[in-house]
Amino acid sequence: MTLTIGQVFVSGKPSVYTRMKPRILLTNDDGITSTGLWAAYNALSPFAEVTVVAPATQQSAVGRSISIFEPIRANRVVMNGVTAYSVGGKPTDAVIIGLFALRLNPDLVVSGINIGENLSFESVMTSGTVGAALEASNQGVPALAFSLQVEDQGDKFDEPSGITRRFSDAKRVVREVCGRVLETGFPENAHVINVNIPAVVRGGYEVTRLAAKLFHTGVEERFDPRGRPYYWIDGPLYEDAEEGTDVHAVQQGNISITPITLDCTAFAAVGELQCIFDGLTVRREEIHL
Repeated sequence: MTLTIGQVFVSGKPSVYTRMKPRILLTNDDGITSTGLWAAYNALSPFAEVTVVAPATQQSAVGRSISIFEPIRANRVVMNGVTAYSVGGKPTDAVIIGLFALRLNPDLVVSGINIGENLSFESVMTSGTVGAALEASNQGVPALAFSLQVEDQGDKFDEPSGITRRFSDAKRVVREVCGRVLETGFPENAHVINVNIPAVVRGGYEVTRLAAKLFHTGVEERFDPRGRPYYWIDGPLYEDAEEGTDVHAVQQGNISITPITLDCTAFAAVGELQCIFDGLTVRREEIHL
């Protein structure tokens, strides 16, 4: 299904979000200073009460890690003239602090805008952006994750000024998608909506499934000044994937919208697994004292 951006809110009556102010907890994994986070804030704040609770530092690729062996500090800060909370921990920690320490009671949790795409099984399983959204959903709050494709993978960490100009379309997508979800309700059989925005939007919205891979994984061996080896995980991106997948949609210039579930059960494998273990009993060795 593909919708054009201009069609999203064509309606004869005002949207719900124009009549009331929903509460949104906004977080990310790029850190509280990220341009993407504040682009999302600017997109959402005209129609929602937005509270920023985000990691103090860069936390990409930490997935759903939680800080359980060290204390977590949350400091109230003012950034861009807005009061926010800087959390010394992971994206998941930020969500938990927002929900249970600050007691924000949001209607929606939004994670992003991440600088760099979060596409495929591979990326979704490790993404801190998606991890924060999954944690919110696990705690009973509807959540969306937003990511912006980058043409240079170095932009994920350097965040050069050239990226800022591409946030115009991204902010519009955040505004439209969150507005529509608040207006119509969250899909009953999804836990998270994962949204990926191409670097250059050439099409419309496409509801997709996850592709299998995003990277051709590789390891580069290097040597320190003392001649000892160390390793750097790298690898180029897949150029495309099957039609209907998130990777393919973004490569075509469409905005990918993928429903994600917390339930990782492989239901299609249940029957085969039952056959494999049918009749198997646990054998207990006799213990001789």
